[in-house]
Amino acid sequence: MCSILIIRHSNTKIANIVTMASAGARPRVLVVHNDTPQSALDLLKTKCDVTLMRSNWPTTNEILKVIPEHDALFGVVPIDAKFLDAAGNRLKIISTPTAGFDHLHVAEIKKRGIKIGHTPKILSAAVAETAVFLLLGAARRAHEGRLQLEQGKTGSGFSWLLGHDLRNKTVGIVGLGNIGVEILKRLKPFEIKKFVYTGHSRKQIGDELGAEFVSLDDLLKQSDFVIDSVPLNSETEEMFDDDAFKKMKKTAVFVNIGRGKTVHTDALVRALKNATIFAAGLDVTEPEPLPVDHELLQLPNVVIVPHMGTQTIETENDMAIAAVQNILYSFDGKPLLYEI
Repeated sequence: MCSILIIRHSNTKIANIVTMASAGARPRVLVVHNDTPQSALDLLKTKCDVTLMRSNWPTTNEILKVIPEHDALFGVVPIDAKFLDAAGNRLKIISTPTAGFDHLHVAEIKKRGIKIGHTPKILSAAVAETAVFLLLGAARRAHEGRLQLEQGKTGSGFSWLLGHDLRNKTVGIVGLGNIGVEILKRLKPFEIKKFVYTGHSRKQIGDELGAEFVSLDDLLKQSDFVIDSVPLNSETEEMFDDDAFKKMKKTAVFVNIGRGKTVHTDALVRALKNATIFAAGLDVTEPEPLPVDHELLQLPNVVIVPHMGTQTIETENDMAIAAVQNILYSFDGKPLLYEI
């Protein structure tokens, strides 16, 4: 049976931790987030000793106080060479319960022989549903309608709060990865006239789903709805800038469920204010979170949610379980479930 040891540090900055220890020399795993689903913790404890940080989002310094005594790290933590130097040589695997991994210096981690696990595919359905929700909300001026309702304004007739249908429109998906594919599948029943996508190369799944591979310029010019579903890297950073928005239709709706930094925020603000595009729906922003007085939050033609695309009970539980499986497979000498 596991025992529970509560360690308090009332006079220091280190976060309180709960150590669930059990007999035997088993791998020690540091779990960074104290709201990690219990099902994932229970699975991890079947083969490992678990240290659970008492603070949900501890600082890097707090983590570095305890990580040198552990063989694995579970959680979303910015990790670079400086972090690894301070962590010592015991760490064998890092498992992040996310699909994206721009918070990790992958080359530096791998150089030190540390495995990296993540959780792609699992979150694709939830994020795809969020993309559809944002697309519909932005196209139908949901936020603007709410603002008018709060001001006691109502209307009717042929010209009041007119939005756009999805039927007979062209949808452009920038980045037809796992999430992009799931978005396309969910939009098909809306009687979309045409799907186009862009990326490094034409994909078989695109052909199977009836989507056309085009250049980015052609996608921006053709599409009534442009969906940003690319990961963040040196190639995609701020790819949606003034020039990109100017190539879009004035009636275009832009949706971002990828990464905030793939968009030049000031350029997006200008495009929305100047009616260069019709509207936007955003799950991710730069900066994140947005300051409460940020101009994006003042605009009526943008629907914004606070990076909650994966926030469903089912998806968060599945992601945590997969991240734990990466760790267990590693210590069992098996290939990781999802390795970077």
